[in-house]
Amino acid sequence: MPERRPRKDAARNRAAALAAADTLFSRSRSPEDVTMADIAAAAGVGKATLFRAFGDRTGLIHALCETRLEAIRDAVEEGPPPLGPGAQPVERVPAVLDAVLCFKLDNRHLALALEGTGGDSPYRTNHYERWHALLEDLLQQTPGPTGDAGFTAHALLAATRADLVEHLTGEERASREELRGQLAAFTARVLGGPARPERPRRAARSPITP
Repeated sequence: MPERRPRKDAARNRAAALAAADTLFSRSRSPEDVTMADIAAAAGVGKATLFRAFGDRTGLIHALCETRLEAIRDAVEEGPPPLGPGAQPVERVPAVLDAVLCFKLDNRHLALALEGTGGDSPYRTNHYERWHALLEDLLQQTPGPTGDAGFTAHALLAATRADLVEHLTGEERASREELRGQLAAFTARVLGGPARPERPRRAARSPITP
């Protein structure tokens, strides 16, 4: 029917814009290189269409990130252990951190762009506040020498920052397996449990997912 056509066009344009932005961020040398004009051209839509759909560049980045994080959110809210609510908090804390790290590894430039949308503070972004609130709640239920749960959640999340992941993978050439192992060891120490070695033998690169 005629009244449905604009909605279909808007949905199609939105999907095209998200796909174009995804491709451009994955190929860019720096997320700052990707502009709304670039995304509009790649998607085959006008800039005005992008601004109507997403508000601004920050809104587009958040929308793209939300689509990528949907599977992780579902696993955290409804999935099986160790990530889902059926696991003990002491198991869920390292599982959540590992999931966040793997997201940053799989979406390095998108994650950098996302953390840059917090203005003068990356801690003001919605995605950060969400992960921090979850970890703080889990830490409050976790026995052990974790100290203040809010501060500890900040300290643990700092180990997954996109700029740190970019430095470790890009400059120090750390493998995915190394980073995951080091984060697990650090988290275990914070929680007061046994820790694995900080620097395991470097393994061959592979697209292992959590």
